[in-house]
Amino acid sequence: MALLRLSKIVMVAGLAAYALLVAFGNITDYGSNFAFIQHVMSMDTTFPGNRLMYRAITSPLLHHLAYCAIIAGEALTGIVLAIAAWRLWSARNDTGRFAAAKGIVALGGALAFLIWFVGFLVVAGEWFAMWQSSTWNGQESAFRFVASFLLVTVFVMIPERAERD
Repeated sequence: MALLRLSKIVMVAGLAAYALLVAFGNITDYGSNFAFIQHVMSMDTTFPGNRLMYRAITSPLLHHLAYCAIIAGEALTGIVLAIAAWRLWSARNDTGRFAAAKGIVALGGALAFLIWFVGFLVVAGEWFAMWQSSTWNGQESAFRFVASFLLVTVFVMIPERAERD
């Protein structure tokens, strides 16, 4: 039982570290991934003459706002999951408190889902036709991110034996 709880805590802490490092990287090397946002939103590397170009957003201000929102979402996800890991750690010896602390893990998983599934797969991938770009297509990595977050979230939410007895 203790090892199962410890593994859940470590996995949540790992997700927190990942989201915080992604946000930190995007802040300290703003330009690298900003170029990604610019190209995806501008749709300048999609198939030539595609009929979806009316969706393109070429305003630098809107590019910066979108990128800042993404960074804020990544940071918030990391902070929420760090708090979740701490609460799980603090409650590791109390079945009821440990079970209650899992709720914030679900919130962190939902935030990650919003960023990497809704933001990157739905909005960028489908609305801005990111899938058409051979250069600026982040769908594969976004899927890996969302799958990792959701798999850990599901694993953490599974009740331990003492919670079911």
